[in-house]
Amino acid sequence: MDLRAGRFDGQMTDDAAAFSSSIKFDKRLFEADIECNRAHTTMLTEQGIIPETAGKKILATLDKLEKEGLDALDLNPSFEDIHMALEDYVTKEIGSEAGFMHTGKSRNDQVCTDVRLTLKWEIENTIENIKAFIQTIVEMAKENTDTLFIAYTHLQHAQPTTFAHHLMAYANELRRDCERFMDTYKRVDMNPLGSAALTTTGFPIDRQRTTELLGFSKIMDNSIDGVSSRDFAAETVFDYAMLSTTLGKISEEIVIWSTYEFRMVECSNQYSSTSSIMPQKKNPDIAELARGKSTIAYGELMTILSMIKGIPHSYNRDLQEVSPHVWNAIDNTNDILRIVHGMLSTLTINKERTSELAGVNFATATELADVMVREKNLPFRTAHQIVGRIVSDAIDENISVNEIDDDYVNKVSVEITGEKLELGEELVRQALDPLLNVKSRTVKGGCAPEAVIESIEIMESFLNE
Repeated sequence: MDLRAGRFDGQMTDDAAAFSSSIKFDKRLFEADIECNRAHTTMLTEQGIIPETAGKKILATLDKLEKEGLDALDLNPSFEDIHMALEDYVTKEIGSEAGFMHTGKSRNDQVCTDVRLTLKWEIENTIENIKAFIQTIVEMAKENTDTLFIAYTHLQHAQPTTFAHHLMAYANELRRDCERFMDTYKRVDMNPLGSAALTTTGFPIDRQRTTELLGFSKIMDNSIDGVSSRDFAAETVFDYAMLSTTLGKISEEIVIWSTYEFRMVECSNQYSSTSSIMPQKKNPDIAELARGKSTIAYGELMTILSMIKGIPHSYNRDLQEVSPHVWNAIDNTNDILRIVHGMLSTLTINKERTSELAGVNFATATELADVMVREKNLPFRTAHQIVGRIVSDAIDENISVNEIDDDYVNKVSVEITGEKLELGEELVRQALDPLLNVKSRTVKGGCAPEAVIESIEIMESFLNE
């Protein structure tokens, strides 16, 4: 079937036809295109716009195609898109009555409807997979509320925490990723069908009926906007880019933590490889690849934004090229999500090493300063200066954190303020103990086991919504 037969007396060259065809990446829209045509034909029949007999034949043929699957279509590049391939299939089955299927409908609103339907399904699937990952993280956190861990700022030892506390940071980041998809879904879940080419149609179509049949929540209010808007696609890809950011950060930390210098975790053999020349190596290749692939969605987002910038209303063929970049961003990010989920869930935590790191390199120094403020009513900046000097002197004198006692604190305090603090041995010991440090952080969102458990309960409520 050549759409140009009525207007033109010749056909495109083969290379021009191939250049303009979207058939390669339109396969993604197969199920949505059947749904779109089914809903539109049902509405046309109910409205008496097309003969009932023709409508029934079209619907029966669409049902047959759905059962046979995509392979039943002729996907020759001579067809511009899957919509024409589908119409060709119906025409071969029932003859010229297939033409009624396109009454009051343009490929402009049809492709927009297909893309929106498919994106809805993709977002629903991704939300489900994010929630499954969060659930895994929550279960891991429950098992590690007392597992000492070291938190970093600037990749330098900062303060003791727990592995559960760090895991719940991942869970909360993923929750926001999930909520972004939920919010974007509202702007995807709008029906453009009935916009036709750009000004709707003179036929008495019922857009509310097709909205109900297709499961959209609302009708798009402006037909020009209906066929020309692609902001929903850009917003969706932005969400995938942000999810990629979260997954890339997790992958980066796994790479760092699994080094000999850190020795905090070990990747499962399922997510590791060895060197082709160095037999001793166990490389976190999958984490590195996930980190690298997490940039792909950024590039696709920039491409889409560049495509939709500055083109006039309403439909322009440029918009056809948006779709393959959307699908690539989705597929790539879903692959990363699946692989990082599996990789994190199979990590082995070196609890002895993480406990050791939590208690060295003066990671508990902040609490010692806080004790001075609480117990001696010292201004924090003065306490900060005293503890800073304690750490500096101890490093110079090769004294470990476990060797800092009340006498050492008093000596430095006299140098700074001219007076002893007299905190007492017990307070100094408690302040510098990493486990007691952690247990004192009971503020909401903190790393104390009870605070983390509260965070877990909040997350479980979200997952159960």
